[in-house]
Amino acid sequence: MPVDLCTNVAKDSDLSPMGIYRLLPQTNCKICGETSCMSFAFKLLKKEITLDKCTPLYEEEDYEEDRRALEEMLRPLMEAEMTETGLVIHEDLCFGCGNCVVACPVNVAEDPKGCAIGNGPTSDKVILKVENGKVKAANVESCRRFGEHRILCNACITPCPAKAIEFPGG
Repeated sequence: MPVDLCTNVAKDSDLSPMGIYRLLPQTNCKICGETSCMSFAFKLLKKEITLDKCTPLYEEEDYEEDRRALEEMLRPLMEAEMTETGLVIHEDLCFGCGNCVVACPVNVAEDPKGCAIGNGPTSDKVILKVENGKVKAANVESCRRFGEHRILCNACITPCPAKAIEFPGG
């Protein structure tokens, strides 16, 4: 399952702040401690809060169907481990083509004799590599999305034909 910043989250097109928000009560009651339901949706996606903090979902019958839909949508995310970069790898979609491995600028810089020329990694400093037919991640502290001076790099997402890599909420 998860390795460092990899997660095995089931792909769901509504797994976004807006997709979550649509199923929340949208009353901005602040019972959860957040200023708005949209803020709560973002925190859910980042795993900074749990669904049960929205007590109206559990106490009011009108929200039962939405609560169940949210629980189903969020289950894989809540079971997964997420790190500072927020990278999610959908192992069920990944078929191990390696496009992300050779597209990652950090991989290219750290592995001039492997990833930089379109081959598999020859360095243990790479972030992404294919193992057993699935992409895996390591060395997350080297990712451009990590740390105080992070940038919103999407180099690993763009070349993925299976849409198996994403950064939800960012």
